[in-house]
Amino acid sequence: MGKFWRKKVLMGGIEATYGTPLAIGSCAAIQAKNVAFNPAEGADKDLAHETPMMGNSASLPIDKHATLSFQTDLVGSGTAGTPPAFATMLRAVGMAETVTPGTSVVYNPVSDALDSATFWLNVDGVLYAFAGTRGTAKLVLNASSEPMIEWSFTALYSAPTDAAPVVPDLSSWLKPKAVSKANTPIFTIDGASLFLRSFTLDLACQVEPRFLANKEEIALVDRAEMIQAQIEAEALAVFNPWSLADAQAGPVWVLQHEAAAGRTIRIDVPAGQMLRPGAPTEAQGIKELPLNAKPMPIAGNDQFTLTFT
Repeated sequence: MGKFWRKKVLMGGIEATYGTPLAIGSCAAIQAKNVAFNPAEGADKDLAHETPMMGNSASLPIDKHATLSFQTDLVGSGTAGTPPAFATMLRAVGMAETVTPGTSVVYNPVSDALDSATFWLNVDGVLYAFAGTRGTAKLVLNASSEPMIEWSFTALYSAPTDAAPVVPDLSSWLKPKAVSKANTPIFTIDGASLFLRSFTLDLACQVEPRFLANKEEIALVDRAEMIQAQIEAEALAVFNPWSLADAQAGPVWVLQHEAAAGRTIRIDVPAGQMLRPGAPTEAQGIKELPLNAKPMPIAGNDQFTLTFT
């Protein structure tokens, strides 16, 4: 009988030693959607042997690695000071975790001592391993939809095997609330309270699979965060993105979703350099503005924070 695509169990955890896979029992279940993967990315190098007859030359498989992408809901743990259910993924995209028990969990980008993760994906009895994993992510909050994070990972190659799936415990994954007036109380740029249609913070991490003699690594070597947003247009006296862009200003951006303890999510960008706005557009007959900004470091590794309280 064929294998069912829908029968997936995804597990993940932070590695103690880079590239050494965590046991499945040490990993936490991930409530994911739109899972896509390729267990054998790479290239096939043609040996190009010259022969007296027509026909193929043998090839060598080289630079084998794996890719994995999926989405998760962006929602708190339900308890202030407890990391969200997707904490493993945040650390695997180059972020540090600071826990203040009973109060908050804060994530910020870092440039050194980067974590890596192991993921296990079972698709109807076939088990795929993703060790030494690092990647990038997008935080997406669009009106009238659930907030989510889009993850894109690269991992070392492992051959798939037959294995019975574990029974996942998804109790730490709470149901999200839609981005709306009631649930998303704060969105400001440069102190101006604005009405938001869509917001994306792209971490834009540069991930490089490195294949050397006696070394294989998935390296996170750089990042270039970018914000894209679309807002309802205001009088220029209230908010003038063209003036901010002309001045190469880096205003403060703040976005908060939910307000209950354990569920409050806040994105702070202390210096989001405003780029040239896109062409004004309309939605439902109302003028709207597409905005673009670059989160800029101030002291370093502080271009944004993601806080759960």
